[in-house]
Amino acid sequence: MSQQQVETPAENPPAGADGALDPTPRSPREIRLVMIGLVVTMLLAMLDNLIVGTAMPTIVGDLGGAEHLSWVVTAYTLATAASTPIWGKIGDLYGRKGTFLTSIVIFLVGSALAGLSQSMTQLIGFRALQGLGAGGLMVGVMSIMGALVPPRDRGKYQGMFAAVMALATIGGPLVGGFITDHLSWHWTFYINLPLGVIALAVVVVTLKLPKVRSTAKIDYFGALLLTTGITSLVLITTWGGQQYAWGSKTILGLMALAAASLIAFCYVEQRVEEPMLPLGLFKNLNFTLVSIIGFIVGFAMFGAVTFLPLYQQTVQGASATNSGLLLMPMMFGMLVVSLAVGQAVTKTGKYRIYPIIGTAVMAGGSLLLSTLGTDTTRFTSACYMIVLGAGMGFLMQITMLVAQNSAELKDMGVASSTATLFRTIGGSFGVALFGAIFNNRVTSTMSALPKDPAQAGASHSEKLTQMGPAELRKLPAQVQDLYHHAVSNGIHTVFLWGAAISLIAVAAALFMKEIPLRGGPGQAKPEQHLEAV
Repeated sequence: MSQQQVETPAENPPAGADGALDPTPRSPREIRLVMIGLVVTMLLAMLDNLIVGTAMPTIVGDLGGAEHLSWVVTAYTLATAASTPIWGKIGDLYGRKGTFLTSIVIFLVGSALAGLSQSMTQLIGFRALQGLGAGGLMVGVMSIMGALVPPRDRGKYQGMFAAVMALATIGGPLVGGFITDHLSWHWTFYINLPLGVIALAVVVVTLKLPKVRSTAKIDYFGALLLTTGITSLVLITTWGGQQYAWGSKTILGLMALAAASLIAFCYVEQRVEEPMLPLGLFKNLNFTLVSIIGFIVGFAMFGAVTFLPLYQQTVQGASATNSGLLLMPMMFGMLVVSLAVGQAVTKTGKYRIYPIIGTAVMAGGSLLLSTLGTDTTRFTSACYMIVLGAGMGFLMQITMLVAQNSAELKDMGVASSTATLFRTIGGSFGVALFGAIFNNRVTSTMSALPKDPAQAGASHSEKLTQMGPAELRKLPAQVQDLYHHAVSNGIHTVFLWGAAISLIAVAAALFMKEIPLRGGPGQAKPEQHLEAV
């Protein structure tokens, strides 16, 4: 008897050997119904930070505690990143449907309590609870889709998720601004409740997966070590160069803790019966390569999302009110290409060429964006953003597809969570590294400012960097021009580094192998490799 057993009704065939793949044939209509719940859940996960970020100034004005402002975001990010691999493993061991529903409920409870917060301390605590649930949302969506739909057919549906990403990036700030202006900041959290209830209802009614009962013990020590390592990494990227200098005892201590925890984690995982993250996954060349590519995609994407709106608002004079619209060209490129690639993979079963093209286009898009200057037109910058978005469109869903196809079906949740985690950590490192590079470049350029604030009609360079676009426009033309050049120089350096780092992804993609996707013609159906209970 295997450690992981499957309980199925008598009228249904038993699950596959992994106990994870639904063996019952699904019609496209049935899968689309399930996808409604998954898409709404993904929208929940992606909208939250974008909506809340817009309302943060109002929240601080109401609750006070501005000195703890960063922890509202950090608590959520930490809890999400740390819990992501744990949710994936629990889903593999005890069933994905129940685990997924549990994560939605935790997210909704955290949302409701965050909306009821009466102090900044309460808000931070409830945001951590919300983040704990959020860690299971994205992993649940991806692993359930991996259990229902063979990789060969997944391209038909991946466009939905690309569309959700574009909708969330553009619509999040718009919705957050509307709620803050016309309702109250509490509704930035309450809005999750109706969406979550819809997702819960759809998933409960439409999603039918074999029940999984496992006698394996959870690797608690491994989970603790992994959580400690991930938490340390996120704190390093959050605090480094901001609250603490990179060479401070705090940052160096966190680096030592992260290294020790992750080394100990690797040691433990090789010796436990049911590892939290089976290191054997990385023996698969494709899995290792797409993890590297996913890390760099997160690196490039979050860097672009962070610094492009700043350039557009300060240098090009774009309005900050509809900040989500500033990224529409990049999202448009990502959406169109992702849809086309998904259909092509479903039709041909070939995928190796797309990571190669995608990483090369992403590097080219970053190189184009490094040429942005004070006289670059909005049309030109929009075209460059489309190129970067197109490169990401080749990669966003393909990296997850290859990661899942490279793992055994019983490890679908772990494979999905690991791919998600690498992209998340890549984003954290991208924002931290690019932020340090950008600030250094801006500060060095602004050193040309007169030291006496009265001479410039403004303040020192540090104060300038804290001003909003409206305030900057009130400064003397000489100061504005210098600051615009400083921002342009910062953008140039950031994207030049982004292009260089993207070349690592190009090299990784070139070494990828074309492994046939499960579910292709002539391959065994799940029913053909069943295991008796």
